[in-house]
Amino acid sequence: MPSPTNTLTAEPSATLPEGAILSVQGVGKTFTLHLQGRQRIPVLAGLTFDVPRGSCVVLGGESGAGKSTVMKMVYGSYGAHAGRILLAHQGATLDLATAQPREVLAARRETMGYVSQFLRAVPRVPAIDVVAEPLVERGVERQAARQRAEEMLARLSIPERLWTLPPATFSGGEQQRVNIARGFLAERPLLLLDEPTASLDARNRGVVIELIRERLARGVGMLAIFHDHDVRDAVSDAIVDVAAFTPGAGA
Repeated sequence: MPSPTNTLTAEPSATLPEGAILSVQGVGKTFTLHLQGRQRIPVLAGLTFDVPRGSCVVLGGESGAGKSTVMKMVYGSYGAHAGRILLAHQGATLDLATAQPREVLAARRETMGYVSQFLRAVPRVPAIDVVAEPLVERGVERQAARQRAEEMLARLSIPERLWTLPPATFSGGEQQRVNIARGFLAERPLLLLDEPTASLDARNRGVVIELIRERLARGVGMLAIFHDHDVRDAVSDAIVDVAAFTPGAGA
């Protein structure tokens, strides 16, 4: 198992380190409790790490350490109150901490994929189109995108009889596999994985490990959360101890 790795810098840099697809530099996050007198709770301070191309960096720490908060800040769902989140995007460097919403959406479409435990799909859309949609959005002809979606669904053991049905009718494990198929189909330079194997059996966990290794071999960088230690140990190159960046952790 890789040993925990945390890289501290004195001042955030405006440039990406060589070979990195993502660089989180001195990031801080504070939540405001509006129903409790606008009390401010600092949850992260000085968070710093890089995700090299072709490497899987895992966010470690106990439940409540802030792993999901980090993932949401990188994806642009949460704002950061300090520091930089630099992404190599279309030949330039985009700071996700200060990017405009349209820039974040463009980064999600072209550069940054996301696979979570939970599938969020438009009701009544067939599973095959849910999986193919990211390719279609990037200009791939619909029939070609559906063919590639079929191959991925088959690989993840989704029965063909379900391909034309909406995923809302599927079991939790089947929905998660549809989510994995969608996330891995459109190969983006950075892939965020938030507990992708949480509801999977041993066979399909093995398939996900294979998919991760294949994408890493092609130079995709990954930022991941795994509670399954076997999966984490099989694919991780480095572990960031998020708890080390909790305010007061070093006291």
